[in-house]
Amino acid sequence: MASMDGDAALDTLFLPLASGAIRLPDDRGALFLRARAGAWLHAWPRERFQCEQTFKPSADALMRAGVNLEPPGDAQRFPLVLALPPRQREEARALLARAARHSAQGGIVVASQLNNEGARSGEADLERLAGSIQSLSKHHCRVFWTAPLGGNVDWALVDEWSALDASRPIADGRFVSRPGLFAWDRIDMASALLAVHLPDTLAGRVADLGAGYGYLAAEVVRRCPRVTAVDLYEAEQRALEPAQSNLARVVRDSARDVALDFLWHDVTTGLPHRYDAIVSNPPFHEGRADQPELGQAFIATAADALAPDGQLWLVANRHLPYEALLAARFVEVRPVVVQDGFKVIAAKGLRR
Repeated sequence: MASMDGDAALDTLFLPLASGAIRLPDDRGALFLRARAGAWLHAWPRERFQCEQTFKPSADALMRAGVNLEPPGDAQRFPLVLALPPRQREEARALLARAARHSAQGGIVVASQLNNEGARSGEADLERLAGSIQSLSKHHCRVFWTAPLGGNVDWALVDEWSALDASRPIADGRFVSRPGLFAWDRIDMASALLAVHLPDTLAGRVADLGAGYGYLAAEVVRRCPRVTAVDLYEAEQRALEPAQSNLARVVRDSARDVALDFLWHDVTTGLPHRYDAIVSNPPFHEGRADQPELGQAFIATAADALAPDGQLWLVANRHLPYEALLAARFVEVRPVVVQDGFKVIAAKGLRR
């Protein structure tokens, strides 16, 4: 069963079902955490799955496929829980703990990871939580699953690992963040470089594209006293809670009336509003592979959403090929600084 988009971990996840080692429950009896669209939608009755996905592009793909997409309630239990743990260890452990919490008595938890993204660790972690497990290897991945859950679950460890997903202070208490977000436990060097070069003349309504836990947006509020509104766009829904805390704090400290909005949104699909300025440290990779077209899509979206005299301020790795697109969309493209492998670029004057 090869995935339409080459998603090896997703393909491997369904091997125990395809082999008959695990039976798919009837009547929406399967919960799928971090679900992604793929070939499984054609191989299995999608109405039996309740899916959760916090990454907006993946959630949108599932919705287009007609999948039941909703987070499970605290009291919901399922005879089968599927999960695609992320690479970051603490976030992955929290996800496995949630999978155990949502398993019914006698339920089974199944997880799959790429070998080079923590499969061995994930398998060991699930065994620590739930006792003996089985596993299979294929597509440079491992799929591993529990015996029917009962008294074998270490509920104290489930509680401990569930707490790993909570927001926590970082950067000497200046911000809060949570595992798995971009540069989650620090201030990203590239974003910090952009922040110190932002002009204090930025004014009006500003958007931060790919806002993460809100560092750049907070710096806009702190450094630009004429800004009256900031909209934070972020594809990872888990980032919005710490971003709200961080921006509420910086606005309170500024003693100004700055309107804030936090949007769970795929920036590449366009923006719903017009802006006087946009700031961004755009993503440029998926997994471990560089995909500069992601950053290029952010630039195109920004150009479409700026007022005629609006400004775009962005930072990027020095090697990324953004200048040609910027020159095609803006009259003035100015390199501000190149430092430590990063470049800050300012652009204004939209071309027709």
